[in-house]
Formats: sequence, C-alpha cells, structure tokens
Amino acid sequence: MLPKNIKLEQTELNVGIVALTDCAPLVMAKHLGYFDQWGLDVNLHIQHSWATVRDRLHAGLLDAAQMLAPMPLASTLGLNGSKCEVITAFNLSMNGNGITISTALLNKIAALNNGVIPELPLNSNWLAKFIAEEKKQGKKLKFAAVYPFSCHYYQLRDWLFEADIDADNDVDIIIIPPTNMTDALENNDIDGFCVGTPWNAKAVRAGTGATVITSCDIWDEAPEKVLAVTSKWQQQNPNTFLALLAATRQACEWLKSSANRFETAIVLQDYLNESIEVIAPSLIGSCLTSQKTPARDIPAYNRFISNDANMPKKLQGMTILKKMQQAGQLDSSYTNEDLNKVLNKVYRQDIYTQMTQLGDIA
Repeated sequence: MLPKNIKLEQTELNVGIVALTDCAPLVMAKHLGYFDQWGLDVNLHIQHSWATVRDRLHAGLLDAAQMLAPMPLASTLGLNGSKCEVITAFNLSMNGNGITISTALLNKIAALNNGVIPELPLNSNWLAKFIAEEKKQGKKLKFAAVYPFSCHYYQLRDWLFEADIDADNDVDIIIIPPTNMTDALENNDIDGFCVGTPWNAKAVRAGTGATVITSCDIWDEAPEKVLAVTSKWQQQNPNTFLALLAATRQACEWLKSSANRFETAIVLQDYLNESIEVIAPSLIGSCLTSQKTPARDIPAYNRFISNDANMPKKLQGMTILKKMQQAGQLDSSYTNEDLNKVLNKVYRQDIYTQMTQLGDIA
C-alpha cells in the first residue's frame, strides 16, 4: 500500500503493452487489483508494433510502456530517428524468445542429415550448409525480427554468427510486428523469425513452423522487456512512477507460482486473442518444437522475477550497447566512458532502490 506521506501526482495512467506472453506482469497487476491498491487507475492499451509504442510514448500519448530492453537506450541515443530521453527502473521479464523456422526449411535441413532432424537446440552449422546450397542457385533465406533495436535481432545475429553466417550479406533480415510473424511464415514471405512467446508456439501448433532454439540457449537471462517512461514524465511524476513500479513488482512476485501462471494463461487469452494451448506452454516452462519432435523443458522460458533480476543491470545494458555496435547501429567511436554516461541516464537503479524501500510490497 502507498505510505500516507506519499502523494501521487497523477492517478489515471495510460500504459502501452504489446500482445505477448511477457506483458503478463502489467496485465496481472491490473487483473489482481495491485494497481488499485497503490492508488492507480491504469488503462492498458494494446499496441500493434514496437514502433507504435515508441512513437506514442515519445509523444506523451502513453504515460508508460512495456518496451524491449534495448529501446530506452536507442531512444535516448536517437538511433531510431526520434531522439527522446527514455528511462527504465524495472525489468519486466527475462528470456522468452525463440527462433522458429518454416517446417519446409526444417525438412530441407533434415534432408542434409539423411532425413533425420538434427538434435535441438539446432546448431546453426546445419543452416550454414543449407545456405551454401542455396547460394549456388542464387537464392537467399529471409528471416524476421520484431524491431531493429531488440534482443531478438541480436540473438538471431548471434546464432547465425556461430556458424560464420554473415547476417548482413548471407541472409536477409526484415522487421515484422510480433502478431504478424505466423502469417508471414505461413504465406512463405519469410523462412524463419525470432519472436517472443506465444507466437512461436502458434506456428508449431499450426504445423507451419519449428522452434529450433530459444533465447535461453543463446543468451540466458537476457533482459527482455522493461517498464519505461520518458525522463520528463518521471521528473513530473516521481511518486506515481514508484507506485507503478511497486504494483508491477507485486505481480512479478505473484507470477512465481506455477498455479498462478496457469491462471495467467487464462487471463491472457483476452489480451492476445489466442487459445490457452498456444499461451500456456512457455509459462509452465515448456517449449513446443515441432509436430515431429518432443517439447523441450525450458524452466526459465518466461522469467518475471529472480533475486534482484527486476533491477536493470548496467552490465546487461553495456552488453546491449556493444551488440548495437557489432550490428553497425551505434558508431564504434563511442567509448566505454561514453556508453556508461548513457547507461547512468537510462538505467535508474536509484529509483528501483527507492521503490523497494516503500515497505513490504510482496
């Protein structure tokens, strides 16, 4: 509950989310009344794409938003064409992504292995062999990620790099909103994608895709989504932001329980417009792979809290900034000192610490 000596500057909030499993902390904070307990009337607005989330937050049409972990950094640096100081003081989720390739591509890879599907998680060397065959015919595979400044994009590139596949020249990578990924795969517009749950599971259930590797296999405990606001909004509403963080952290604590996660899957059906058969697996630590291969046990597939995992870590932020440089998105002339200055602006650990001192919020 909000301490009596703290007054909220704003009580009605518009918060943006994207239709993904890891919007769960915000959805459940509303569903369970945690926002109400902290004196907040929160309206959740589902956004179609991450670019829309960015634009609406920058413009002040959203007070706060679920964002991809690299987005506040990209906004503050002006890398996405619209410079705006955006901060975060809370990791909403870790892990949660998977790389899904078309069933047709999986079968072609199996053909290179005497008709046997290689062991999962799939070593990208198998993909390299197929890419080499395609090159002889002047063909190139096309993959999709959800946003240029996303862990999805970097995880896809890292997976390809492990087999010396040049993500800039050997394949094409395009940007598609999460909810459009499965249609693009079914329509043969792409050969694979990296996306968050539940969209990998949807492709597997439909028989159009196979989830061959998860973000846990590529970069375990990677920060995935954060709760973000503009620096200007936080300065105008410091107490409101603390209350928003506290209520969200309560929901993350609640999401520890397996029984609670099944209830979450039921609630998320209305937000994601998908069935529980598609939503539930990742929440209970199961990664559907394909209709020919068994599900994989990935206990941390969707992680919402673990020790101090909700505090944004500057080491994680530095890793993201370095990946931006490796991808050619951020000039290599930025020194570690320059990057640390950006991290100090964006990753507000001081605010997170303030929130934890409000009292017993679990």
